[in-house]
Amino acid sequence: MTPCSLESGIATAAPKPLRLLVVCPSWLGDCVMATPTLRCLREKLPGAWIGALVRPGMDEVLAGLPSIDEFHVARSSGVMGPKFIAAKLRPRRYDAALLLTNSFSTALTVRIAGIPKRIGYDRDARGLLLTERLAPPKWPSGRLAPVPAVRYYLHAAQALLKDQLPDISIYENRLSLFVSDADHAAAQRVFAAANVDPSEPRAILNPGGNNPAKRWPADRFAALTRHLADRGLRVFLNGSPGEADLVDDIAQRAGVKSSVNLPRLQITIGALKGITRASKLMVTNDTGPRHIAAAFDVPLVSLFGPTDPRWTTIPAPAGEQLLLADPTLPETEVADDHPDRCRIDRISLESVLEASERALAGRGRVQTGVSNPP
Repeated sequence: MTPCSLESGIATAAPKPLRLLVVCPSWLGDCVMATPTLRCLREKLPGAWIGALVRPGMDEVLAGLPSIDEFHVARSSGVMGPKFIAAKLRPRRYDAALLLTNSFSTALTVRIAGIPKRIGYDRDARGLLLTERLAPPKWPSGRLAPVPAVRYYLHAAQALLKDQLPDISIYENRLSLFVSDADHAAAQRVFAAANVDPSEPRAILNPGGNNPAKRWPADRFAALTRHLADRGLRVFLNGSPGEADLVDDIAQRAGVKSSVNLPRLQITIGALKGITRASKLMVTNDTGPRHIAAAFDVPLVSLFGPTDPRWTTIPAPAGEQLLLADPTLPETEVADDHPDRCRIDRISLESVLEASERALAGRGRVQTGVSNPP
């Protein structure tokens, strides 16, 4: 199986774009996984102007990266959203657009904006809106293959840079983020509000997730909080504003007065980057902050239930302990198709405690799990 193919082939030389628009992924984790592609584009197109079309908040995630010259924040939505966004893009006169998204609406946006060259994966019935259509990787059965998003995006960049065909392996080994002075100041304000010494060793736990099925049980996160606090770490409990009640519940169950409830402090993404950098550990469900930690070389323990980790395989230089609800699932199967067999509560508390100790000891990447309910 080849990761992707072009209907027009990728061997034909083409003029390098002088003004390139990159349509970035919408989700936090996906956006971070696009940073190797952004780095590749900047290195291969040193004289080009590179703009990034992002949804609100993702500009804060990527702020400070030298790969991007200008952000366009897509604040419009609904039926007229593509038209309004395109109207703001058209005066920038981009000569090429690379779509790292899969949606019809983003392809329609760049088409209405009059960008003459439009490269993206042929998904969501948008093929006619693209000038170069990439075939997404599939298994012989026709099912989408669980290819890591980092590689998926880099193959799209190869299609744009067809005259150079960059070796994507040299870009796959690192995610990139930047902490600006504003991010640092925001983090310092959070430390002050929580009465925390920034030099105090800290661990970050992410008990939430956009899908409740991806959330490891709250009582186990509470037990983990107590364990890490007993170990001398200040525990930061992180989540979206809508997960504040979940974090409250975990904090109350843990009974650790020194734990910090980040949703109640209404932190920004920039502050989260500043807090994550230099942390000793992150334990997380399959959610966006995992990728922030990897970008800042923070040791990781990542918990996967009914989502296949192969979609989001990431470089983690400081090490990642990857715990799967069912590590015996055959490679020919995708965890997303087995919601009961791959229930996240099949990951035991004991296995997470052990993985946390391995991560703190710097033992590198380990994939493990338990296949029986605790």
